[in-house]
Amino acid sequence: MQLRLINPNTTAGMTATIGEAATRIAAPGTHIIATQPAAGPVSIESHFDEAVAAVGVQEEILAGERDGADAYIIACFGDPGLLAARELTRAPVIGIAEAAFHMASLISTRFSVVTTLGRTAIIAEHLLAQYGFAHHCRRVRAAEIPVLDLEEDGEAAVARIIDEGRRAKAEDGIGAIVLGCGGMADLTAEITEAVGLPVVEGVTAAVKLAEALVGLRLGTSKHGDLAFPRPKAFTGRFEHFSGLTPAA
Repeated sequence: MQLRLINPNTTAGMTATIGEAATRIAAPGTHIIATQPAAGPVSIESHFDEAVAAVGVQEEILAGERDGADAYIIACFGDPGLLAARELTRAPVIGIAEAAFHMASLISTRFSVVTTLGRTAIIAEHLLAQYGFAHHCRRVRAAEIPVLDLEEDGEAAVARIIDEGRRAKAEDGIGAIVLGCGGMADLTAEITEAVGLPVVEGVTAAVKLAEALVGLRLGTSKHGDLAFPRPKAFTGRFEHFSGLTPAA
């Protein structure tokens, strides 16, 4: 089984971190290919960043189709370009926020999300509503750390995440915590021990869901809005998408 793990930003250290976390949790026989776009933002912390990064995600999906990937994971908590990516393939495509919300709802009746910045907390709230998990989530909390601090000042960043997790446990009436950033993929064990609650992290959750879907031989439906895009002309920098005809 080949899982293509797409880090939508262009920071190679973060790609390596999420790839290592995914490889540790993957079942024997699952081959993780961690990739990132050739161009785009170094971190994703806004709607604009997501919009730019989503194009690179689609290019990585098309590369995976040429390489024979069995499933895809979009490893940013905003799930940028998720539905567009599903249009391009019959293989399962899973966003890490979507995966984390599902997993957390299976082990607790209420959870809180601990993410990086206040503005991305709002994006997470939009996703909770979109995916139907708003009633499961008590609160989306921001540790107010830039995403790249997880790479550059990891010890201080982890301390702030743990502090926010402890406040969530004391104040929110929850049974679990969801980590709201792909760059937190290697922190689950440390935060679980420090906070004393089950901690769900989206990259590893998505790996296990992807393995399950492939094992069940379930792929993305091509009936309705997730059918392959109609081939058409694109201009300028997107000319390479012209006449796009994904495998039928």
